[in-house]
Amino acid sequence: MISTMDHEHTTLAVQRYLQELAGESPSDPIVRALLERTAGRLDVLCSTLLFRSYPRLTRPPLNLQTDEMLSAVVERLLKALKQVRPGTTRQFFALATQHMRWELNDLARRLDEQTRAVQLHEDFVPSPETSGSILSTGARRMLEAIEALPDEEREVFDLVRIQGLSQTEVAEMLEISTKTVQRRLNRGVLLLSEKLSDLRPPDRSLEQSGSM
Repeated sequence: MISTMDHEHTTLAVQRYLQELAGESPSDPIVRALLERTAGRLDVLCSTLLFRSYPRLTRPPLNLQTDEMLSAVVERLLKALKQVRPGTTRQFFALATQHMRWELNDLARRLDEQTRAVQLHEDFVPSPETSGSILSTGARRMLEAIEALPDEEREVFDLVRIQGLSQTEVAEMLEISTKTVQRRLNRGVLLLSEKLSDLRPPDRSLEQSGSM
């Protein structure tokens, strides 16, 4: 777990690098120094997102490890930071988290397609979507629904529900009140519940009362 002091030092260092990026200095050395300085934090974020939201990718046949994912995300960020210039530490980590989701979504999609191709080749009939080898339609919809949340709600949902930060930590990071964090989180959860309402299990108590 990253200590509060380490977190503060990383935040200050990132802000300094971002200010240098906004100047006229050659960007490549600054970007590489920035990514080296944030490697520990990025590693924690990759691990949290991978094992909490995409555990299937950590099992055969992919066996994805955090260091492999981190390497791919760093490569993505090296390319992205040639075009995008985050102005704040918050914007930098939001960009990093976005590329983490894109990387995992791409891997899940390719695994899905490869599995279906093998099934079709072997059986000429695809296996049901509930197979443990592929990402279910429901899981895909959940990921897409999170991605489609408004920026503020998605950012808070990512930090609290996916990255595991407390609401107080998120409030300090985003420089907003804990009440604002709670309001955005609640709104994000509400939007997801409305969009994915058909995925919720039926209310057994209602079924039982209706049969009486």
